[in-house]
Amino acid sequence: MAQRASARHILVQDESKCMELKELITSGKATFGEVAKENSLCPSGRQGGDLGRFGRGQMVEEFDRVVFSGEVGVVHGPIKTEFGYHLLEITQRD
Repeated sequence: MAQRASARHILVQDESKCMELKELITSGKATFGEVAKENSLCPSGRQGGDLGRFGRGQMVEEFDRVVFSGEVGVVHGPIKTEFGYHLLEITQRD
């Protein structure tokens, strides 16, 4: 069972905006990093949404569920948390 992972995310306030941004990324019209820099409300957006490496339980429960069970290299979301709506890409897990 994986204990550490790295991921990046994009935070926005509404689900429709989140879906719009996901379409931009999955269609190849923009990269995850570009979309994060231009749209994310989280300070990590300046680094393309990079959250770095972290262990289980260090992020909110909704993140943990996706990061430690979802497919690596795929854009997941929208994921609703107390902060808003997120797109999440797992970049590594071990």
